[in-house]
Amino acid sequence: MAVLVLKLLGLGYQRRLGLQFPNKSRPHARGEYNVYSTFQSHEPEFDYLKSLEIEEKINKIRWLPQQNAAHFLLSTNDKTIKLWKISERDKRAEGYNLKDEDGRLRDPFRITALRVPILKPMDLMVEASPRRTFANAHTYHINSISVNSDHETYLSADDLRINLWHLEITDRSFNIVDIKPVNMEELTEVITAAEFHPHQCNVFVYSSSKGTIRLCDMRSSALCDRHSKFFEEPEDPSSRSFFSEIISSISDVKFSHGGRYMMTRDYLSVKVWDLNMETRPVETYQVHEYLRSKLCSLYENDCIFDKFECCWNGSDSALMTGSYNNFFRMFDRSTRRDVTLEASRESSKPRAILKPRKVCAGGKRKKDEISVDSLDFNKKILHTAWHPLENIIAVAATNNLYIFQDKVN
Repeated sequence: MAVLVLKLLGLGYQRRLGLQFPNKSRPHARGEYNVYSTFQSHEPEFDYLKSLEIEEKINKIRWLPQQNAAHFLLSTNDKTIKLWKISERDKRAEGYNLKDEDGRLRDPFRITALRVPILKPMDLMVEASPRRTFANAHTYHINSISVNSDHETYLSADDLRINLWHLEITDRSFNIVDIKPVNMEELTEVITAAEFHPHQCNVFVYSSSKGTIRLCDMRSSALCDRHSKFFEEPEDPSSRSFFSEIISSISDVKFSHGGRYMMTRDYLSVKVWDLNMETRPVETYQVHEYLRSKLCSLYENDCIFDKFECCWNGSDSALMTGSYNNFFRMFDRSTRRDVTLEASRESSKPRAILKPRKVCAGGKRKKDEISVDSLDFNKKILHTAWHPLENIIAVAATNNLYIFQDKVN
């Protein structure tokens, strides 16, 4: 079921990371995280023209900048995007003139006096209501949605096209990228992710299955088939193999909060690019290089096609992404320190400190190390998120959500 569970930060019941990045001295309030609201976002559908079942599973969720007391978000499955409003109600009106308290209409001839309705407190009720439905614009499965910095438009991307929507208009969108060839047999790459620049509303990027990133400027033309910048790292011919193109496919791209850098995640590494330098990344971090010798078995069990996400911390000084065996990796950009941590129910006691984990790729294994052959590839962390202001992170491991906070003295 694609039940969308919203967990807004109600500062929490968390475990400490034991690794301190910047902002480590500021104390955090501690409480317990509770489910804020649960609602059904999408229903299963069937495309009768193509005889295809459209699953209700949610591919992406994006929050809109908050403008008032209510929260708004976009959620999408493979074909349909929905805009939701999440609002709170903790008061109810009593003392109606035309109806009783149970809602039944009163006899007008029995109304002899004018009453002024009054508001009385009630238990908090969170209401999720669908405000817009954006449908029938994508032939292929939607893999990305990104809200523009103008707070009025957003983009949605599938394998071959990127569309631009206005949040108030549901019956039409503008196609801004189309890489579909006339002859589908000539197709050599697909779009894997797309995102708007955090400050420049005319700029967006999209990544491809060939490991390239294209930066487009919507001011240059209505159809952005011609990119403004092209980011690609030359491949070392000596290390080329059957798996080279598969593992170079980019699964996620994220702009830094400042807007100067962008981060990309391929199968084995995370790369940071300076928007002013297209020839190579300025930083490269190996996530699980020890899996390079396991690519054949990972190809056979389809794990090599897993799409890992990545994220920045609030100050753009650290990165985080997931791996297998419920491991996730964190990298400090200034010190080049990195750490591997594990999200597991077995070690999830409150206020416990997460111990760094190490994987042994070969040779003698030390006491605290884990052999690469004993990793569980069914346990994987594909989705990660970092709080925009605090050192609080969320990692999704299969059907469990873990929330961790940095160590506070």
